[in-house]
Amino acid sequence: MRIIVDKNVMIPMRDGVKLAADLYRIDGAEPSPALVVRLPYNKEVPGYFANVDVFRFVQAGYAVLVQDVRGTGASEGVLNPFFQEPQDGADTIAWVEKQPWCNGIVGMTGSSYYGATQWYAAQERPPALRAMAADVTWEDAYNGVKYKNGAYQLGSALTWSLLMAQGEIMRNIKRGHPVPASLEPMLAGAGDPAELFRRLPLRDVPLFRDFLSSYYDWLDHSSYDRYWSATAAREHYDKVDVPVLHTGGWYDIFLNGTLRNYIGMRQRGASAEARKRQKLIIGPWSHRNKTGSFPEAEFGIRASAQFLDLSGIQLRWFDRWLKGIDNGIDREKPVTIFVMGINQWRHEDDWPLPDTRYVPYYLHSEGHANTAQGDGKLKTEKPEGEQFADVYLYNPLNPVPTVGGGTLIPGGNSDGPRDQRVVEMRDDVLCYTTGPLERDLEVTGHVRLVLYVSSSAPDTDFTAKLIDVHPDGRAMLLTDGIMRARYRNSLSRPELMEPGSIYELRIDLAATSNVFRAGHRIRLEVSSSNFPRFARNSNTGGDIARERLEEYVPAVNRVHHDSDHPSHLMLPVIER
Repeated sequence: MRIIVDKNVMIPMRDGVKLAADLYRIDGAEPSPALVVRLPYNKEVPGYFANVDVFRFVQAGYAVLVQDVRGTGASEGVLNPFFQEPQDGADTIAWVEKQPWCNGIVGMTGSSYYGATQWYAAQERPPALRAMAADVTWEDAYNGVKYKNGAYQLGSALTWSLLMAQGEIMRNIKRGHPVPASLEPMLAGAGDPAELFRRLPLRDVPLFRDFLSSYYDWLDHSSYDRYWSATAAREHYDKVDVPVLHTGGWYDIFLNGTLRNYIGMRQRGASAEARKRQKLIIGPWSHRNKTGSFPEAEFGIRASAQFLDLSGIQLRWFDRWLKGIDNGIDREKPVTIFVMGINQWRHEDDWPLPDTRYVPYYLHSEGHANTAQGDGKLKTEKPEGEQFADVYLYNPLNPVPTVGGGTLIPGGNSDGPRDQRVVEMRDDVLCYTTGPLERDLEVTGHVRLVLYVSSSAPDTDFTAKLIDVHPDGRAMLLTDGIMRARYRNSLSRPELMEPGSIYELRIDLAATSNVFRAGHRIRLEVSSSNFPRFARNSNTGGDIARERLEEYVPAVNRVHHDSDHPSHLMLPVIER
């Protein structure tokens, strides 16, 4: 078997722009199904499509096309992230379908952005597209990539934009255009954007004016509008008529997107067959780490994607839907999840798990829940006769630092499960904790927080974290969320608060699967910042993207938990 690689095959789009692709195939083979991978990170850079097992797919009898999206790598055109991908993806599939090495059947695979390129292409309904394997990707570029419940995802947006700007600068250098002297210092420090995270106003990043102007568009469109709806897979499930293998991680930045894509296709896919042919796998992984091994947490060798043989599962998926091989994958249970705490893989009938029981855990204190040493308690009993509220000062000039979670901030120990004790020492972090559990308690599913709040400011943020407190004191992060208060009722129509008035917030903490072992405690953290993962709220109610440092003001924030305002954490409990 001899594998040949055709480098930089130029594929014309409908507007005449040509996109470069590398074609991997077996020399002299009969026409076969093709797999398309579309990425924005330059296919020549080692490692950027390492999660796609190209040679394994080729050896299994597929032609594999790896393409630089418009305006990246060797492709022509100008990069306009997200918006260019539906037509370009459909045009690429239409071209592949007609090639002599393809039998007219096409699949798509890839992670993150090149997981999203699959959804964008699928909404165009190209006839040759028969199956997808979308890994760690989103369902909505607004409420999942650039924002989360109205809060700008500064850490990932800035880090990703710097990466893309560097790529464009390298393209310019190859074309003989020197780097402007004024950008040399910023470019030199692009690998560690810590200084840029604190730069204000948020729009003051000169590097992007010439090399990624979309960055300013994202800031200008701070609410969900028509600009964003065009980029949302969830708006187009009814157009997607193919089987999809969805994979993600409990600590992935796009976990919600993976879960919602699966649910959305099960409910609204274009046909009964498409709705039935969905498969979901969630491991104890972050966006960049599928080993199951983290600096502060170890889930065991069986937790890794390699042990699970994720590439082999993808191959079986494509064999079933592109080659028609009856290998039984469509008769297996559709959901596979890794349950942390007991560190076991488990197969389920659907997601959310059909036997989920949602149990409210109510916030209690005598008004001193500040820090883990405070009097905050988490109980299944409702507050009766309590008239206390917990108060803290949120100072945007001294924000709570990001410690782990679903983020793309640079640094090998920046994402995933992290011990939160250093954060829980701060007076601006409220902690509500159960007593030691008498028996194991499994929490698997979507986690929600109903919080009754008031503030001295017309707008502020509220953050929440679900923590597994170990007997030795370790406070390990499971999942978290944030709500920018002006978006409490709608992501499209912001409403400021009346200072001092009490409002109900419903905060999405994404999802998890964890067994709290006997002797462990469940903890909820509440605060108003998680920086630099999320941009700081200035507390003014103004246009945060344009506000200067001197315009930022502190806010006195209160969490209410009396009988009229029963703030509570809703946990998805599994009892078997």
